Amino acid sequence: MTILSMPHHSDTPQQPPADSATAVLGVDTHKDVHVAAVVSVLGALLGTQSFPATASGYKQLVEWARSLGVVEKAGVEGTGSYGAGLARHLAAEGIEVTEVNRPDRAARRRSGKTDAVDAEAAARAVLGGRATGAPKSKDGPVEELRVLKVVKDSAVRNRTQAINQLKALLVSAPAQLRESLTGLSNPALFKACAALDPQTSAVNQALSLLAHRIKQLSAEATSLTRRIAAIIQAHNPQLLELTGVGPDSAAILLIAAGDNHDRLRDEASFAALCGVSPVERSSGKSQRRRLNRGGNRQANAALYRIALSRLRWEERSRAYLLRRTAEGKTKREVIRCLKRYIAREIHRAIASAPLPVPDSLAA
Repeated sequence: MTILSMPHHSDTPQQPPADSATAVLGVDTHKDVHVAAVVSVLGALLGTQSFPATASGYKQLVEWARSLGVVEKAGVEGTGSYGAGLARHLAAEGIEVTEVNRPDRAARRRSGKTDAVDAEAAARAVLGGRATGAPKSKDGPVEELRVLKVVKDSAVRNRTQAINQLKALLVSAPAQLRESLTGLSNPALFKACAALDPQTSAVNQALSLLAHRIKQLSAEATSLTRRIAAIIQAHNPQLLELTGVGPDSAAILLIAAGDNHDRLRDEASFAALCGVSPVERSSGKSQRRRLNRGGNRQANAALYRIALSRLRWEERSRAYLLRRTAEGKTKREVIRCLKRYIAREIHRAIASAPLPVPDSLAA
């Protein structure tokens, strides 16, 4: 693939000043092409260039960037998607990678929106200290959990859809068939529908196909659940020992933290990541906090399910609910407080897991 050059800048990169040998790399990532920009520590744009999103393209990008200065840091957009491969390559080259969010709307209105502008903004975000987040490593057991969880969630969604379709077809099915299947439990209903002769009628064929689909998707979901539980048991068994934490919730919370959980400064960072840290909303004479509606919503939902389980089965949580409601708190507010406490326990368990060993050290 031919390396593309951005039309807004000269193809010949500017030479960095003698007193600013250190430079920062910024990359705007896409599916097929990554656009890179190099900015000196004094803020001068040294050059921009496009490279294919391939292994050879990553190598060319690093060589080009190092030809403009000593590159020690890089800001990369989309380290969890299109930029994942590049982030791994930069880390292997000894370049510190920082995850950069896209510029806000105000900045886009001022500077416009092009790939070159976004790449330069990524470099300046690292240079100015606005971007400080470390990307997820994606090279350990948590990445395996993420991949398996994606497939399992898809199987569960499709199974639910097939069940709804089967029951909807029964509503308008012939009376004799409908009455013969009325009152059956779900497992018995699916078994009876799977045994129908598909040659009898179109309804029988549809019900039989849906029943076999439900059976197959159920087997997939069960197999994936066992695999997920086995990975968690081997990687972080103490997480499953916490009250109310099952394989699904544990997987979601581990995925939110990532393999390199040391990128989270403390348990407060994990709570903010899960959206259970209150946000200050003080102005003038008012002093208050509001609900945090940001963060990883799947992790937030997992904490909510754990809180409900504890309120049902754990005496300590039920006593806490009674005490706080007596103080005037609503049940919803108490659950929010519980989610914050649970996040603290979850973070301790996650932090106790071993960090992934880099390939260079493992070899």
